[in-house]
Amino acid sequence: MAPRGDAPVGDSPSRTLVLGVDRARRVAQCGPNAAAVLGREPHDLIGRPAADLVDDDAKADLENLLEALAGVQERTAMLTVRRGDGGGADAVVTAQPLVGPAEGTLDGASAATALAGLLYVRVALPPSERYQDPALMRRALMDDPLTRFGASLDLDQTARGLVEVIVPHYCTTASVLVLESLVAADEVHGESGSAVLRRIAVTSDDGNALWTATFPVGEVLVFPEGTPYREVLDTARPVHLPHVNIDLAGDIARKWRRNPVAGLLTDVSMVLLPLIARDTLLGFIACTRVPGFRRFDAYDVEIGMEFATRAAIVIDNARRFSRERATALALQRSLLPNRLSAPTPVEVRHRYLPGSKLVEVGGDWYESIALPGARVALIVGDVAGHGVRAAVTMGRLRTALHTLANLELPPADALHVMHELMIELGEQEPHFATCVYAVYDATTGALEIASAGHLPPLLVAPDGSNEYLEIPPAPPLGVSGGAAIESRGFTVEDGSVFVIYTDGLVENRGRDIDDGLARLRGVFGSDTATRPMEDLAKATLAGVYADQHRDDIAVLISRLRRLPAEHVASWTLPADPAAVRRARGLVRTRLEEWGLESLTYQTELLASELITNALRYATGPIRLRLLRERTLTCEVLDGSAALPRLRHAADDDENGRGLLVVSQVAHRWGTRRTPEGKVVWCEQLIPGVDPDPAEPVPAWPGENHHRE
Repeated sequence: MAPRGDAPVGDSPSRTLVLGVDRARRVAQCGPNAAAVLGREPHDLIGRPAADLVDDDAKADLENLLEALAGVQERTAMLTVRRGDGGGADAVVTAQPLVGPAEGTLDGASAATALAGLLYVRVALPPSERYQDPALMRRALMDDPLTRFGASLDLDQTARGLVEVIVPHYCTTASVLVLESLVAADEVHGESGSAVLRRIAVTSDDGNALWTATFPVGEVLVFPEGTPYREVLDTARPVHLPHVNIDLAGDIARKWRRNPVAGLLTDVSMVLLPLIARDTLLGFIACTRVPGFRRFDAYDVEIGMEFATRAAIVIDNARRFSRERATALALQRSLLPNRLSAPTPVEVRHRYLPGSKLVEVGGDWYESIALPGARVALIVGDVAGHGVRAAVTMGRLRTALHTLANLELPPADALHVMHELMIELGEQEPHFATCVYAVYDATTGALEIASAGHLPPLLVAPDGSNEYLEIPPAPPLGVSGGAAIESRGFTVEDGSVFVIYTDGLVENRGRDIDDGLARLRGVFGSDTATRPMEDLAKATLAGVYADQHRDDIAVLISRLRRLPAEHVASWTLPADPAAVRRARGLVRTRLEEWGLESLTYQTELLASELITNALRYATGPIRLRLLRERTLTCEVLDGSAALPRLRHAADDDENGRGLLVVSQVAHRWGTRRTPEGKVVWCEQLIPGVDPDPAEPVPAWPGENHHRE
């Protein structure tokens, strides 16, 4: 007859007795270690009913196991077995049936004596007998467990696997401490005993909860001088304390200023095993055996160091992976915007999902940049390709485009500069990208859009009607030939929703792009004007999270509202020196209406300097405009295309100090060209109003890829 299946595997803290049970439910065979496991000789067990193995309270449970043998089933139960001294011991009993000849082929005597199955009785070793077999201890530490937890590249998970192996096979209590620089993913330097360490795993099996309370996981500490913990760090050699008496335990507790340590360490046996990989000390493993267990000897230290050497390699691999991953994530996330800005009337929401779970950013990007004069630049782009290379190129383009937006170049001009940059980058490594760039003016409702090979934007009117806007076609950035990049202007209704996106949203392997575009239009229906922006953003990405073959996705959704008319004041002034005095009066009156009398003097001064500059260099009428938003903006528009520049006048110069005064008084200032000429503007902070409030954004499934 042959056993059915594999026998349960024993380990160092237990002993296993194997018994053969016949079909009459009597013990027919007995292992030679019955005396060591149950304190009973084998000949005392053979021939006796199997029920005599257990206490009366456990007989019913044993009968259930024996019935399972008749049904050719395997079962396990916790039972109290009888020992030879009359006492009882808790044991894990497994009944395993055997496969043999059919019952009808046996005569009566053979059928009664044929084995029905095996009983595996596993009894915990008494404390005095644990850690006696070095070969068993070494096998339990070095074989499968080390390979199993070594497969993890997570530092915390690796440390937990270490202590779960070393306890109970080597000691009763263990903790893993590593240099804090490892946990912080920084480069490890030649740190000695004064290094800062962090405890990343603790476990014990003696039932004393004080171990984990006194030595908590996550604690960051520096061990005091004169303690064994400091010694192992200073020498990078194992520290062996066969017996920690009450005086030594008390001395460690006093130096550490941690009173419970004295009680825990009294009469224990301790070994501190340094973790050294590539000639670098990573930390150490603290191992103790509480009173009642065999004390550590020199051979135990040798076995422990062999385990610690292999464990150090595993921890070093985990810390290298953690450091590289942290560096990669910091780089990747720095490539995406840290925040989105927009004028007060414009509400913006974004969504970003990388196509790869390993690389958390790809070639797609998005931008919302508040511009002076209640305007906003809305941008979405897509670098061809995936992974880190596409992400690095995306970071370059995004930084360049952010600079061009702040220089207030028109969308077509900005994309043309980007095109030249992509051609230059393509000389080193071929790249191309698509991009859509829109600028919305909240004072007029004007929307200017330019596109370089990108999908058409979606504009949703307040009544729910929507359409894809037709933009003059142009090749992707970095692709030579084709039509020049041109802009197209639109006037949008107050409250319209503007959606720009990358192709990953509307196209994948199993869906045609036309179907994807139709699905996107269906998301924005008649309730778009009243529907919360977060709901619209969630609906846009509905169903894409489960798509394992998706491309990178970037979506920017904007609700375009106009600045209230009462927050805008505009006047046309003649090209006459008397216009300066009139402008002061107009500014004073409007600021009184807005309740901003405290800004009257500065605003009158700024308006005077800007109008004076326009009178000197421009011809034709001059337009003065005040905008009240989070800041107070003063704009002067004239017909000259020449942009003024800041210069420092000499002591004997009669002119050239106007813009210097503006730069000193205003919060910021700048210029931009318009089809009719140019605009010179300046901003002032409004008392009590945050010019850049941080608006919390609700959580969403992909938010770990971006910090808002």
